[in-house]
Amino acid sequence: MRKVTSYLGKAFLYFGIIVFVLLLGGFISDLRNFDRTKGGYEAPYEDYTGEPINFDELDQSNEGMIGRGYVMNIGLNCTTGMISFEIFKQKVDYRVVSERAIKVHQPREACIKRGFEPEF
Repeated sequence: MRKVTSYLGKAFLYFGIIVFVLLLGGFISDLRNFDRTKGGYEAPYEDYTGEPINFDELDQSNEGMIGRGYVMNIGLNCTTGMISFEIFKQKVDYRVVSERAIKVHQPREACIKRGFEPEF
């Protein structure tokens, strides 16, 4: 009986490690894929490289837009400009969009295009 418990314990251990690594990989992938721009951190925020966020690819919610990921969803409230993360149905407000994000990604225009009235 002790051998069976030992094998079962090791199986659960390895399963847990695999799940943890997959969740961590998905989390990192979600963060890296949402904003693919680099540079341009100083005003006038023009010397950036990469693709700005394509808001047409995001889903629409009652509050704004949501980028669906493997592990977490990243949301933008189109009224307040609050960026939030949703992990396992738990929503965490992060911060209001920065001046760089407004200039580079143009979320105001995307929100207006979808019928919202942004106040940010």
